[in-house]
Amino acid sequence: MSITKWNNNAGMTTLFDDFFSKDLWNWGLANNSSTNTTLPAVNIRETAENFEVEMAAPGMKKEDFKIELEGNELRIGSEHRSENEMKEGERYTRREFSYQAFQRSFTLPKDVVDVDQINARYENGV
Repeated sequence: MSITKWNNNAGMTTLFDDFFSKDLWNWGLANNSSTNTTLPAVNIRETAENFEVEMAAPGMKKEDFKIELEGNELRIGSEHRSENEMKEGERYTRREFSYQAFQRSFTLPKDVVDVDQINARYENGV
């Protein structure tokens, strides 16, 4: 067994590295998952009559979403691939794959949700 000297400032190195490696204008605005995929930002509003979940997902179509309710858990997810067809005679020197997938889950209050009253709409990316 080896003896290691205790370092009270061990976390400071990564703190400074994280601070200086992030874009100044995006500090704290990124919504990344543990797999480094971007998750859409969500607003949840409670009124006297209902709960409203708003999700910002620009560039996606209504058909891209999968919405499920199981018990009191609401799941909103999507899987989207961008496929660009090549025209005859074209070639590319760099072409990065485009694949986006996410799933967000929300626990709803028990005995409050009326399944028959749930609806969804999608307008202008929200």
